[in-house]
Amino acid sequence: MPVTKAIRDSLAMLSEREIQEAAEYLHRAERERVQVQPITHRYPGLAMNDAYEIQKAWMRLKLSEGRRVIGRKIGLTSRAMQKAMQIDEPDFGTLLDDMWFTDEQTISAAQFLDPRVEVELAFVLAEALDAGDLGDLGVEQVLDASDYVVPAIEIIAARSHRIDPSTGLARTVLDTIADNAANAGILLGSNKMDPHDTDLRWVSALLYRNGVIEETGVAAGVLDHPAQGIAWLARKLAAMGEQLEAGEIVLSGSFTRPVEVREGDVFLADFGPWGTVGCRFS
Repeated sequence: MPVTKAIRDSLAMLSEREIQEAAEYLHRAERERVQVQPITHRYPGLAMNDAYEIQKAWMRLKLSEGRRVIGRKIGLTSRAMQKAMQIDEPDFGTLLDDMWFTDEQTISAAQFLDPRVEVELAFVLAEALDAGDLGDLGVEQVLDASDYVVPAIEIIAARSHRIDPSTGLARTVLDTIADNAANAGILLGSNKMDPHDTDLRWVSALLYRNGVIEETGVAAGVLDHPAQGIAWLARKLAAMGEQLEAGEIVLSGSFTRPVEVREGDVFLADFGPWGTVGCRFS
């Protein structure tokens, strides 16, 4: 019987040693601020499970250096991005305490590799969300488990090249997963929305760079409802023996395309009645 892509992606192909080596490879790239060859070019047999195991191994390295988990992020939630990456589900990564920046903070652009910003909603959980206990977990269960929702900007970065200069081959979704779903930073607005009092599908935002609108979007672009992504993540983590914890921040996915960051850029995401969030890059 031929091995289909779906079957191959469900299988682990790398050894524990290779997974650890790949995690250290990404860790060095970030610390030394040098983009590297995508993981799939070093390990052509990489499977989706391997990519998540590399991500976990990299996060363990960071935790061993004193970092602390503050939540999760969900990526590739828009239909357009999933088609572009030839996938049919989002991906996810881990948020750590050193990724947190405050609203209106001045941030050094040089600390990131190929930085871009996206506009999102962030859910802050009041209670743990374990899909294993909740069965057919959906939007309502996510809303019930959420303390509040706030406007957010995510800073994404790429430890590996989008197009490898030595081979001309493009980075794949497996490279992005291994690369902690490209997460690099988060900023949260101060206007807390009650998840039951606001129709989150219709929350919209204008993203300005240096006073010019670069992107606009509405939160329904995230899987028809931003809480759908949280439900998907809870189910995905349950299959891995994990869960979303009370107090964690969960970025539900971008509803604008990524906008490139340049030194000196000032970004403002204007959510209208739901507030603003922004930063300056030095």
